[in-house]
Amino acid sequence: MPLWSARLVYALISLGVIGLDQWTKSLILDRMPLYASIPLISGFLHFTLVYNRGALFGIFHDLTDPLRSTLFLVIPAVAIVMILTFQYLTTVADTLAQTGLALILGGALGNLTDRVRLGYVVDFVDVFIGRHHWPAFNVADSAICIGVSVLVVDLLIRGRRTDPTPPIPLLPEA
Repeated sequence: MPLWSARLVYALISLGVIGLDQWTKSLILDRMPLYASIPLISGFLHFTLVYNRGALFGIFHDLTDPLRSTLFLVIPAVAIVMILTFQYLTTVADTLAQTGLALILGGALGNLTDRVRLGYVVDFVDVFIGRHHWPAFNVADSAICIGVSVLVVDLLIRGRRTDPTPPIPLLPEA
């Protein structure tokens, strides 16, 4: 497979994540008012529309603008440049690493699209058990988490494949 077509596959993964993320958010925004909740599996999984003005799981949501807006536009942009750099520096044959990076890139671009377009991220997947509640998330967040998990698996597999080299002695042996 030529280099450009292998890279195209990973670009399509990222574009697929962005497309699915934006499509699901559009469906939710068109059909639900803010804070409305639709049970999918009662007592465990609901669709609940919330706007996330903060970072991951809403942290730093209480920062004032323009600091918050600037921070949440600049940091993802820097992260996206770093991910693209890692993709470029990683061989296309390294399918696990490239797939993980493509998922993370798609998720980052999906959420950044919300921030640029709306000023916040649309979250709607609501998971809980009793009073134990996971912060609401979306397709982009899921892709980022799956991508990070794929990278961790890739690192663990690499660690098992390589033979540990003996440590270099600090002092010459007598």
